[in-house]
Amino acid sequence: MVPTNPDKLGVSRHHNCKINTIGGVGARGRSPAGVRLLLMVVAQRYGEGHRILLTGGAGFVGSHLADALIERGAHVVAVDNFITGSKDNVARLVDHPRFTLVEADVSEPLPPVEPLSARFDAIMHFASPASPTDFEQLPVEILRVGSLATLQLLERAVADGARFILASTSEAYGDPLVHPQPETYWGNVNPIGIRSVYDEAKRFSEAATMGYHRGRGADVGIVRIFNTYGERMRPDDGRAIPTFITQALRGEPITVHGSGTQTRSICYVSDLVRGILLLLDSTATGPINCGTEHEMTMLELANTIVRLSDSTSRVALIARTADDPERRRPDLTKARELLGYEPLVGPEEGLARTVAYFKAR
Repeated sequence: MVPTNPDKLGVSRHHNCKINTIGGVGARGRSPAGVRLLLMVVAQRYGEGHRILLTGGAGFVGSHLADALIERGAHVVAVDNFITGSKDNVARLVDHPRFTLVEADVSEPLPPVEPLSARFDAIMHFASPASPTDFEQLPVEILRVGSLATLQLLERAVADGARFILASTSEAYGDPLVHPQPETYWGNVNPIGIRSVYDEAKRFSEAATMGYHRGRGADVGIVRIFNTYGERMRPDDGRAIPTFITQALRGEPITVHGSGTQTRSICYVSDLVRGILLLLDSTATGPINCGTEHEMTMLELANTIVRLSDSTSRVALIARTADDPERRRPDLTKARELLGYEPLVGPEEGLARTVAYFKAR
């Protein structure tokens, strides 16, 4: 997806994409003298007049996606059973004429109600419990939404001729032996461990999505989401950032698992949403990593949150959980080349916004 001769072609088109050749400032800073950069621009395909089915639409990421899709002018039908999502997350949309919220379990056949009977232009499958505490408390629900729901929604996508976007995860890589993780890496996953219900459900979802793409001609896109944070996270969901913030604001010890040297690359939710919408608008199949390269240790993350919270909390090391990945950082080459994706919000800014949100709760 690059011009045949980028020195001669200022603009090249590939399906719904445009490639501009530019010089000077690059995505990660100023480019070396004389270097011309290729900036992919994906044209918007979905917005005004389009009907989009969004599962998990009242969840953390789903609700932010709903906001963005409504802002584009789309009609959004969000389906959620609220086992981890919340009506509060979409409260400001409930009375919007282009937003419909349906309470249902997408692991079961969709209810025969009018908002779900008409054709959809796109189906975005973002339903699934996704936190470490959920892995223990909701294992069967996670397996069902990653298998039965995925198959049913793919069938509907084929029937409607809709683009299907699957929310997959960096957990597909397990505890990776390759760093950073490119999409070509097959992973290092314990298939029967405590995290396996989520890891393997998502890996099955990816296999099903590609099966429908190859066997039924489905128009699909798979996004592998790396550690994302921001407003509307559940304070008790067991993930590091909401846990650390809640503890810091209460003046409690910050409980860091193991030695705290394990790393994560954290992505603010607005960057993730922008990447997902770029994938939706593109013709890319994926899987495509989406996240940031802001890799930090758990100790660094804990101390940053304590500082931003003006807290007196101290770090307390506790036993490490089973199959906890040692390092996580996405290789974003594919996202940059195919989508023109570039994260914009750094950890200081994003964490400060998130701390302010938790303070105001």
